[in-house]
Order: sequence, then C-alpha cells, then structure tokens
Amino acid sequence: MAAGKGTRMKSSRPKALQRLAGRPMLEHVLCLADSLGAHRLITITGHGAQEVESAMRAALPNAPLAFVRQEPQLGTGHAVQQAVPLLPDTGTTLILNGDVPLVRRETAQALIDACAGQRLVLLSMLLPDPHGYGRVLRAEGGLGESVLGVVEERDASDEQRAVREVYTGMMAVPTAQLKRWLARLTNDNAQREYYLTDIVKMAVADGVEVNAVQTDDPIEGFGINSPAQLAELERHYQLRVARRLMSDGVRLADPARLDVRGELQCGRDVEIDVNCVFIGRVTLGNGVSIGPNCVIANATIADDAVIHPFTHIDGEAVGASVGEGALVGPFARLRPGAQLGAQVHVGNFVEIKNSTLAKGAKANHLAYLGDATVGERVNYGAGSITANYDGANKHRTVIGNDVHVGSNCVLVAPIVLGEGATIGGGSTITRDAPAQQLTVARPKQVSLSGWKRPVKTPKG
Repeated sequence: MAAGKGTRMKSSRPKALQRLAGRPMLEHVLCLADSLGAHRLITITGHGAQEVESAMRAALPNAPLAFVRQEPQLGTGHAVQQAVPLLPDTGTTLILNGDVPLVRRETAQALIDACAGQRLVLLSMLLPDPHGYGRVLRAEGGLGESVLGVVEERDASDEQRAVREVYTGMMAVPTAQLKRWLARLTNDNAQREYYLTDIVKMAVADGVEVNAVQTDDPIEGFGINSPAQLAELERHYQLRVARRLMSDGVRLADPARLDVRGELQCGRDVEIDVNCVFIGRVTLGNGVSIGPNCVIANATIADDAVIHPFTHIDGEAVGASVGEGALVGPFARLRPGAQLGAQVHVGNFVEIKNSTLAKGAKANHLAYLGDATVGERVNYGAGSITANYDGANKHRTVIGNDVHVGSNCVLVAPIVLGEGATIGGGSTITRDAPAQQLTVARPKQVSLSGWKRPVKTPKG
C-alpha cells in the first residue's frame, strides 16, 4: 500500500519516494517482496501515482510489477479492495506498507509459512508506549492465546488501549478468503473509513485460524510519517548494516558514522574509518583501508589498496576500479571509467576520468587525466593535464611505458607519447613525442633589461 500523501513530510515528493539509505522507501519494500519469489507485486498508488509508478518501473525493471490506484482514499481496506481484480483465486497474499521499509526477509517469510494459504497471520510487536497503533486483541489469557481482532486506537476502549501488543500493518492472508472478506467491509467506525483490520473478526467468525507472529525487532514495524522519523530510521538501518559488516570481520572505526546507500561487499581485514559513504554497488577486497570522509560509489577496490582521506570515487553506470596495492588520495577524484592498475599512486587533487593507468604509474598531485591510456611506471607531473575535448569531440591520449611528463604540461589530444619519452616541464605538446627522447615545446626564455612594472597613476 503506497497511496498516502504524507502531509507531515512537508515535501513535494510523494511519501513513497522519500529516500532511505539512498533509495525510495517503496523500493525497499518491493525488493523485499521480490526476494520472496512473489508471482506479482501489486502496488496501490494514489498521491503522485504517476511519479511513483514510473520511479518503481525504472528501479525494478525485471520485477513482476503491477499497479492499481486508490482514488479517493477511504482507508486501508478500501486500498486493498482496489487490488482485488489482479488477485488470483488461490495462494497467499502478503500485505505490506510502503512507508514501513525495514521489514526483514526472514520475518516476511515466517508470515508466509505460518499462513500456508489457510490461516490469517498478523505481524505484531510489543511496545512500552503503544500510542497510535491498532491493538491486537486476544482471547482471555493474553499473549499466546488466539487472536480475536484488531482495534484501531480511536475506536478502542480504555481497557483495550492498555494493551501493549500492536499490529504493524503487515499480514499474510489466504487469497480466496481475503477477496470474500474485502467485499463485506463497512465504514461503521469513528474515522468513517474501511479498515483492513476488520477482516480479522470476519476470519474468526468464519472459523479461520488467526495467529500473530511477534517480531523481536520493533524497528521492523515502524512507519515513517515525518522527516524526524525518516532520519531516525536511517540511523537504525545504518546500524543494522554496520553490525552485519562487523560480524563478517570488517573493522569500523565508529559504527555510528557509516552510511551505506546500496550494496557494500567486503573481503577479509577491511578497515573503514569514520564518515565514509558508500553508494550503489561497491566491492572492497582483502586488506583494503578506507580513510575518513571518503565517498565511494559504484566501484571495485582490489586487495591491499589504500584510499586516503577525503577521496571521492564515483563510477556511475560505467564503474571505476582501483588495483591491488594502489594508493589513492587524499583529496583525489576518480570519475566513471577510471581504471587504476596494481601499485598505482594517485595523489592529492588529481582527477581521473575514462582513463587506464597501468601497474606502477604515478600522478601524485594537482593533475588531470581524461580519456587517456597510461603505461607502466609513468610519472605524471604536478599541474599537467590532458586536453581531451576540442569543443565538439573527445580525443584520446596514449602514454607509453616509462614516460616522464614534467610539471605544468598540456597534452593536446589525440596524441601518443612513445615509450621512455620525457616531456619537459611547461610544455604544450600538440604532436606525437618519439620514444626515448626529450620533447620540449615552450617559448624561449627572454630577460628584458630596463623593463619596469607599471605603477598606479596618482589621483587628482
């Protein structure tokens, strides 16, 4: 269910598209359902429906998505009624909320297994302060007894409000019975809405067994209705990720200062310092060390590489890679298509885009390499750049093995520097440089005697 406007978010973006860990909340929920092998993922949209549907189709192009719209929005039961034409006549329907994004796969699977196409199974949790949640009503004796119903807080008596077991909004239901129960819903309640939870008492009346699976992690049932709640769940999510990484052997300087906004895979003996952000798909090999304040997106870092502080790597759709034992940063930037070989050194304020650097190449400071192929053991001087764009097209620079490029050089592509060539500092190179020779292209130095600097003319 993802039809809500989310007024308290105070945003022009639909509530379902508010981002948690770099992805829309609804995407988290649909990915969970898809991982369970669902035959169809039916999303009920309303506010911002077209934007929500387009975003999910783009994010999950291979998932069995389907959409129905709830207009007007008359409650949770009314929402699920909109999906009835797309439901089969057999099997199990799992009902999730688009603003409750941290349900674990094993919890959802436990609901499906407990339902088995025969029983109605709720996901519940115990809260010290259950304010705002529907209460789970059980037979006399309390927890462990059969479920008799769910009452919304506004309709609950004082005695019912004292119940600490609450309904999370998630349930697994036999599909055939669900369709019959939905047809019998009424809006005879304080809100004048069609409550999905009313099907619980219908199931009891029909002799269908009703159970509740209780989660041991209340975060699974927390919904997001405001920026403050979104930020709170973000930290819960990140701490969950940090604990998983540490259980796999990753050394985190501070688990509270880690952000993973995608998929992070780590080898053995990986060390990650504080305030690092990982986006998209990132793989860190054995013995990798990541310094503080790094942002790494869509990249592969090979064994024993060191990423020094404040480095920014973003491979975007193309990807970026750092070779075994390479040193990158501090303050370096690798853009899409940057491929660094083993033992490469890239230092402070060096930017690399769509370029390969072979084993042992070095660009230690204040340099730019774009659309370049750099050979082994090349030394690329400070302040040097490849001029790869002519205003209309990109051109490639090829630098052979063992080339030495002096400081403050401009290599105007397309150009080839032969193996072992040396480029004198301050040169602007517009033609190929032969192997094993010194190439210099700069004006002759001239000193003018008697020359004086201009001075300001006195006012008045």
